[in-house]
Amino acid sequence: MTQRLLQLDQVSFNLPDGRVLFEHSNHTFITSATGIVGANGCGKSLLGRLLTGEQWPTGGIVRREGRVYGVAQLLDPERYPTVAALAGVDQILAALARIAQGSVDEDDHALAVDQWDCATRLEAQLQQIGLGHLNADARTDTLSGGERQRVALMGAWLSRADWLILDEPSNHLDIDQQHKLAQQIERWPNGLILISHDRSLLEHVDEIVELSPLGLAVYGGNYSHYSAAREQEQQAFQSALQGERAQARREQREMVVQMERQQRRNARGDRQGRDGNQTKLITNAQKERSENSQGKLRLNQQVAREQQQQRIAEARARCAPDIQRVMLSPECSVPSGKLIVQLINVVLPFGHAQPINLTLTGPMRMAILGANGSGKSTLLQVIAGQLPARAGDVVRSCHVGWLDQHAGLQHPQRTAVQWLYESNPQLPEAEARTRLAQMGIDADRVMLKTCQLSGGERLKIALAAELYALRPPQLLLLDEPDNHLDLPSKIALEQMLDQYTGALIVVSHDSAFLQAIHLDTEFHLGNDRTANLWRGSELPRHKSFLP
Repeated sequence: MTQRLLQLDQVSFNLPDGRVLFEHSNHTFITSATGIVGANGCGKSLLGRLLTGEQWPTGGIVRREGRVYGVAQLLDPERYPTVAALAGVDQILAALARIAQGSVDEDDHALAVDQWDCATRLEAQLQQIGLGHLNADARTDTLSGGERQRVALMGAWLSRADWLILDEPSNHLDIDQQHKLAQQIERWPNGLILISHDRSLLEHVDEIVELSPLGLAVYGGNYSHYSAAREQEQQAFQSALQGERAQARREQREMVVQMERQQRRNARGDRQGRDGNQTKLITNAQKERSENSQGKLRLNQQVAREQQQQRIAEARARCAPDIQRVMLSPECSVPSGKLIVQLINVVLPFGHAQPINLTLTGPMRMAILGANGSGKSTLLQVIAGQLPARAGDVVRSCHVGWLDQHAGLQHPQRTAVQWLYESNPQLPEAEARTRLAQMGIDADRVMLKTCQLSGGERLKIALAAELYALRPPQLLLLDEPDNHLDLPSKIALEQMLDQYTGALIVVSHDSAFLQAIHLDTEFHLGNDRTANLWRGSELPRHKSFLP
């Protein structure tokens, strides 16, 4: 196999707000699977766009050989309106259609090279992944998040690219599809770069590149190897920092001893000058020499202290910060037995076709489970009142907070502070900033438009707007709230939901996340009962299946 080059050569990137994401970064990617990891907002997705050529660096060069194909983190139907666009073949199919009508345009024929069977291959692949009911012109705004992700990934595997850049590709995928994605990554014969927070998926890469304010750090091996190597590295950095601090304390004690010794010499000289027969001229000269010696000592000690502080600062910078996120639970209460929501013979407008009967009372906590396309998100939207049911009745008797699986996209021009103020005009700006900072939205980010933020940051802002609304939600409807989140933020979300005293309905494909928030019941859409998310743990107290 011919080795293809994908390389960062002294690459720098500055955001419009002046923040430096990369500075003089160098890396040559291996022609197998590389994982890119890092905290929300550190610039992973932007690095992916630099690699695909969608964005240009502010300094340095991205060297590419061969074709680079990217799958974006956010598959917005406005950007990808049809299945063909989502699969990355809309321009090829359009060129083939023009050629069939007699076009001799060189650009059309360049697009069509080796792609004459594109329409046939697209149809066959849709059939193979279980979406044979779709065609190239089908609208994507009617698809579930998982279905969109599957079509986009199908386009990546069909692309024949030399390099694939996959940004959070496991988002929205059910467990079966996550396993298939891992198998596809292992089978891919060319270069692949996986931007992800999914630790299980990152077990299938051959190299980890960590992105942080310090730049790029490279670790050979998969996520387990990276985690162990990083822990060992951080222990060494912490030991070096403790050593520098101990050395600084020793040097400080020595400085005190030197200064006391100098002061005693000066005092002895003063006494001899007063008690002896030296002339005033000699006495003044001795005093001046003593003051000069003491001044030089102070200056030397000041330089030594600055060098100490510099060494400690450099050692501290090598140590990864102890990242902690905090999400405060809304102040609400739901009496036991109170009717929260009831669905009576409800037929969904999309997905699951059978009538649904569901009752939630008191502070119950429910997971809605099912395969991609079964209607989980649609069911949440019907419960939230965002979509009308095709038939049946929905009874709501509490205030509902709803987090869409595409949260953060609906207000791209708002800042984080503006968004929170819209949901709670009585929330002081200082408190809004504090709560956002606790969630990892720093002071230099809260006044940026949300379209300038990462997917994880946008999701956290949308979640904060629901949690800290003027009227606290008694029922939280969360559609894949763990998507896009880095590990500290996911832990904070789990802790907040564990403390939440209202009712909860959540959709997620992450079994560890569902176990951490201590659910009471699960509700299955569809007839696939084989995927037991609770394997190895205590089963929930209730379970319902819909055929």
